[in-house]
Amino acid sequence: MAQSSEDALPDAALAWTQGAPAAAPPLVFSSDKGRSLTLADYKGHVLVVNVWATWCGPCGEELPSLATLAERIKPFGGLVLPIAIDTDGAAAVKPFFASRKIRNLPILLDPQGHCLDVLDTDGVPVTIVLDAEGRMVARLDGAADWNTQTVFEFLGGLTKPEKNKPGPVQL
Repeated sequence: MAQSSEDALPDAALAWTQGAPAAAPPLVFSSDKGRSLTLADYKGHVLVVNVWATWCGPCGEELPSLATLAERIKPFGGLVLPIAIDTDGAAAVKPFFASRKIRNLPILLDPQGHCLDVLDTDGVPVTIVLDAEGRMVARLDGAADWNTQTVFEFLGGLTKPEKNKPGPVQL
C-alpha cells in the first residue's frame, strides 16, 4: 500500500538519538551461509545496523529506504547490515527480499533474537549507527526513512580519511 505524505516515515536523522561515541554492542549474528559474525568484523566501515523481521509491517516499510541508502554510502565504505530475527532464518528472508526486489543487502540472521536482548529492546525495527572506528553514535527505535540527504551527509562525516578506507568484507 502506498503511503500518503500524511503517514510517510519520518526522516531518520530527525528521529534518532545521537550520543557521544560509545562502545558498539556485542551483537552476534550469522550470514545466510552460516558464518558467525560480529560488528568487529566490519571495523573500518560506517555501519547502519538494522534489527528487523519479515512479519513486522514497519520493518517492511523502511527496508527499501535502507536498500537505497546502501547504494549511496557504498562509495565511502558505508554498509547497511539488516539482521533478521525471523525464527525461519534465510527461508523467510530470501523470499521477502525477492518480493520487494531487494538485491543489494546481505542476508544476516539472528533467529534466536539475541540482538534484541543485547540492545535491551523487545521491539523491531531498531537501528544503530556506528562510525568507522566501530563506535555507536546513534540509535533509532522504530521505522524511518533512511534515504535522506541529512542521513547521507551525517554518515559521510563518520568515515575515515581516504588512505585508510576499508576493503570488502567477506561473508
